Amino acid sequence: MIWAWWEGAAAAAPYYVLPFGALIFGSPRPNLKEYRPLPPESQPLVSIIIPARNEAGNIARCLRSILAGDYQKIQVICVDDRSDDGTLEAAEAVAADDARLTVVQGAMLPDGWYGKPWACWQGTQFATATILLFTDADTVHGPHLLSRAVAALETERADLVTVMPRQEMAGFWERLVQPFFFLLLGLRFGSLKRLNRNRNPRHAIANGQFILTWREAYEWVGGHRKVSGTVIEDLMLAVEYTKASRKLHFALADEDMTTRMYDSLGAIVEGWSKNFFRGVMQTFEAKPLAYAAALLTLLFPAAFILPVVMLVRGLMIHSKAEVAFGGLAYGGATLLMATILRASKAPMIYAIFHPLGALVTARILLRAIWRGTGLIEWKGRRYSHA
Repeated sequence: MIWAWWEGAAAAAPYYVLPFGALIFGSPRPNLKEYRPLPPESQPLVSIIIPARNEAGNIARCLRSILAGDYQKIQVICVDDRSDDGTLEAAEAVAADDARLTVVQGAMLPDGWYGKPWACWQGTQFATATILLFTDADTVHGPHLLSRAVAALETERADLVTVMPRQEMAGFWERLVQPFFFLLLGLRFGSLKRLNRNRNPRHAIANGQFILTWREAYEWVGGHRKVSGTVIEDLMLAVEYTKASRKLHFALADEDMTTRMYDSLGAIVEGWSKNFFRGVMQTFEAKPLAYAAALLTLLFPAAFILPVVMLVRGLMIHSKAEVAFGGLAYGGATLLMATILRASKAPMIYAIFHPLGALVTARILLRAIWRGTGLIEWKGRRYSHA
């Protein structure tokens, strides 16, 4: 009886997932390229703050892409968060060629602060503009990114603009695992249009890879000082803005920005482990409910694993029905994964290995649930507070 139920769930699940995928990835979405940049004489000054810890391999490329943009009224502040890999020296080498860039050596991390919020907060103390941009060191900015984002900020009369860049997936494990978490986020928060209509703090989200905001709004909600003790500072900033009835606008920026979140399996495991459960806690503040919801999320990777189990079992016992159902479910799930890979310009052939990615995803979810809101290890630091 139990096996029969799982067989049915495995066969049906991808067909429930596919319509959601079409809604998320195929529905009309606000796109940054639709906004017409302001003329140069009307462009306000923007202070760009880049927190960087152990980003020696990324920081120069990021800074040069920002400085090369067509939006010239910028003050760029790179805050080196006490790196030990040459990040500071790499940033200073870029600064030597462009006076718009200032490199700040970060102070010691105070009690109660996580590294990234602390670096961002320090950067604001040097910023002079009425518009602030927080962006990550592993991003690459297209020439029109900031121009279009500022236009969106003014056109939409928003307090904060955040974007969804194209996610680079260059390695084997990135291409197998990352699509599952992108799909999970899509299923959790829905389309960008839905996000832009949202007024409920429990469903608010922003992407810390790019947050553009009016300084007045940032200071009104308390800025990064308000979210100093969380590893999901971008999401919690969105919550604070929404609580304060400040308008958030989310837009697609696949033509204007790229980022590579994680470059190894270890980084993928550690990165999503630190984010997942705390993201669930945003919706379910009571820990028992959060744990229950997190455990139910395990059904998601299971829906991609069970069709293969069914297919193999059907071949072993010569069951045409199981082979047919398992094969169709596996094919539908493969098509969905291929769609996500194609959007990131990654080889779609990796989609056929998605059951392996689902197994790793399940392992990461279990690891995050086991840790709960306890110990976090990230960028060479250990955090014991939630």
